[in-house]
Amino acid sequence: MDAVLGFPVLVGLIAVALLFDFLNGLHDAANSIATIVSTRVLRPQYAVFWAAFFNFVAFLVFGLNVAQTIGTGIIEPSIIDVTVIFAALVGAIVWNLITWALGIPSSSSHALIGGLVGAGMAKAGLSAAVWSGLTKTLLAIVLSPLIGFLLALALVAIVSWASVRSTPFAVDRAFRILQFISASLYSLGHGGNDAQKTMGIIAVLLFSQGKLGPEFHVPFWVVLACQMAMALGTLMGGWRIVRTMGLRITKLTPMQGILRRDGRRGDPVPGNVPGGSGVHHAYDHGGDRRVGAARRVSAVRWNVASSIVYAWVITIPAAAGVAAMAYWLVILLR
Repeated sequence: MDAVLGFPVLVGLIAVALLFDFLNGLHDAANSIATIVSTRVLRPQYAVFWAAFFNFVAFLVFGLNVAQTIGTGIIEPSIIDVTVIFAALVGAIVWNLITWALGIPSSSSHALIGGLVGAGMAKAGLSAAVWSGLTKTLLAIVLSPLIGFLLALALVAIVSWASVRSTPFAVDRAFRILQFISASLYSLGHGGNDAQKTMGIIAVLLFSQGKLGPEFHVPFWVVLACQMAMALGTLMGGWRIVRTMGLRITKLTPMQGILRRDGRRGDPVPGNVPGGSGVHHAYDHGGDRRVGAARRVSAVRWNVASSIVYAWVITIPAAAGVAAMAYWLVILLR
């Protein structure tokens, strides 16, 4: 167990974790509202409130399996300490800020995983990693965009065929309603999974300081704080990324917007990956690519799409590198 921290330091570390959660909502808000904004189903200011509400109430729907097991499937639990947690959060936060500033969507979950890997290996070397968990995570990163791409192509073809006898007005109206539903479910899933990662980080920190008693659990105030931080981040909108996701990659109609969303959440759900913390996203940031390509290849702005792929691939190593440097800096300044 770590040396007992002073109250101000403990509060400061919790604040850093909540900052990551806030940035997660800010950074990833685009994933749930980009289509309803770009297809003009809902005005931007209403869309962010819609997403933020479902981000917040997610704890009423989902259990806390991800939060209960955070960190057990990526790096060895025995090496996790306060410095590792701090460095992991720094790595994830810095990478989120970089990609947000550039307007490039990336996975906040993968950034946190990268941060944990980088900080853990900086402390204990390669033995820090749980390689079975990391292997599955990397496979999800590679396979989920490809699978999502193919699924969306198939869905566009199926729905287009099924709607061939419907009027454009009827199809547009039906899919506008469906977009509301899918946006709500996506925001609910986002809040129910990503916020739990921060809950787990804070709970591990409190447990390491003897604040939770003999058994690990997630206090209710931590649940509320994390859901609120993510919801507030979502309210900020993440407009740079919304513009990239909804406007710059390809032009979407309401029908394509709903298909894009249905094909996105192809990753293991909480508990399906080692430790339960896993990669719930494998965001399919190629969603717009898929539905655009279903019309014609030239409908996709491939230069924008390629920058998203590059960010997607390097998120874990980039966040790991920043986290490792943060860990070594903290050790040096002790």
